[in-house]
Amino acid sequence: MSYSEQALQKIENGDIEAGNRLYAWALRKDDDDTLNSFAEELYSLGFDKKAKRIYENLLKKYSDEDSLHVNLADIEIGQGNTDEALQNLAVVKPDSDAYLQSLLVSADLYQTEELYEVSEQKLLEAERIAPDEQVVLFALAEFYNMMQNYKKAASYYLTLIKQGILKLSSVDLVARLATAYAGMGKFETSMAYFEQIKPGNKTPDILFQQGFVYLQLKNYSSAIDLLTQLRESNPDYVSLYTILATAQEKNGDVQAAYKTVQEGIGFDEFNEDLFSQAAELANQLQNYKAVEKYLKTALKVNPEQMRTVVQLSNLYIQKQRYQENYDLLQPYIQENDLDPQIYWNIAVSNEHLEKFLEAKQAYENAFPFFTNNTDFLHAAVYFFRQVGDREWILNSLKAYLKLAPDDSEFSLMLEDYETNDL
Repeated sequence: MSYSEQALQKIENGDIEAGNRLYAWALRKDDDDTLNSFAEELYSLGFDKKAKRIYENLLKKYSDEDSLHVNLADIEIGQGNTDEALQNLAVVKPDSDAYLQSLLVSADLYQTEELYEVSEQKLLEAERIAPDEQVVLFALAEFYNMMQNYKKAASYYLTLIKQGILKLSSVDLVARLATAYAGMGKFETSMAYFEQIKPGNKTPDILFQQGFVYLQLKNYSSAIDLLTQLRESNPDYVSLYTILATAQEKNGDVQAAYKTVQEGIGFDEFNEDLFSQAAELANQLQNYKAVEKYLKTALKVNPEQMRTVVQLSNLYIQKQRYQENYDLLQPYIQENDLDPQIYWNIAVSNEHLEKFLEAKQAYENAFPFFTNNTDFLHAAVYFFRQVGDREWILNSLKAYLKLAPDDSEFSLMLEDYETNDL
């Protein structure tokens, strides 16, 4: 047995110290082919530095061996050494036997640099060179899946599956295909593929994704069963809690949903989505102290989350805590692209705090967003009457009566303003 084989055996058994000693002997005693295979194994086990040292030593002897440059480039990418990776890849020319592999490694490099168009070009060039190569088809499928171009991703996954390839690089292609169909909104088709996967082959990710699809299909009981199974086997799989709680809520068990979200918070106390969902469920249970607590905690996690700001503001309006609402919203009112509900809530608070100029501006800002909302328009009419702005009274009345033409009180009011020039 070579020193390389002995070193691998020790490393795989967890005896790293002995493995290191044998690694040093392998560098001195083993032949170059054995060392090249040793480097590949080390890299696959995550020992990048050890693999890199072997490749660099081999390149001193075989400077024209392009595969060594490609392998080194792959390691450099993982270590964040972009320039070094590019230098190694530049050596490999289109007529090289290693060119196809260099294209795949280049695509990985450009993905890490977020140059997705260049990455795609490299992969498509690889497909032109080797249109039937499974690794190339898989790389394209994974690329389009990452880019959320699920239609193209599904096409490549399906091509591989039709060739009898159900798993590649430890990835379940049937599950990937099912997820791609879910991404396209084809949930029935997605579920048909998920159901082809044997229960023993369902990883936590697959269970989660299938549970999500059951939720989209409104099969809440099946979603609950599957996600509960996932929770029991992997309680720290935090993403499951929001989906499971949603399924429980949709199934009519708000109390169970609330308990589920609280469990999720126990595993991730910085998850703003869980806090926001907990607040929504606590509100349904009329536990308003809990609502406020969860929303304030969510805002500490992310003060820029407008959904949470709106939720807390709505609570303050509901409870007529207008000064607290005013204080909450002040840091946000100068920002662009505010949630329209914030304008409305600012208007209500300022009106009750008798800050009429600010309230008027807020009503005017909110108006374009709520021309189809009778509650807003009804309130706007009375506010603009209070401050005596005839133009805005007419605007609000006309918009309101388009939605509620049978409202006799407001019809008469509009008639009075138009005929008597009030």
